[in-house]
Amino acid sequence: MYLSSVKKQELFENHGRLKSKEDTGSPESQVALFTFRINHLTQHLKTNKKDHSSRTGLLKLVGKRRRLLDYLHKNDIERYRSIIKELNLRK
Repeated sequence: MYLSSVKKQELFENHGRLKSKEDTGSPESQVALFTFRINHLTQHLKTNKKDHSSRTGLLKLVGKRRRLLDYLHKNDIERYRSIIKELNLRK
């Protein structure tokens, strides 16, 4: 698989709220994981243009990330701004 458990734990440590590898449920860590997967699928689709099932999965991931970011924006604007800045999601 493209995402090893070590890389996943590193994502959770860097972007999680508690800065530990067990922080898998916070919105920040989930957004970081979705962003990694979205970037991977985007690169895959650049070379495999006719892979429609992966395109569908990509659109679902983008929607999930969008809903998590909306939740953060609604409940804690500072956490939202920090995760946007860390992951360079907005230009």
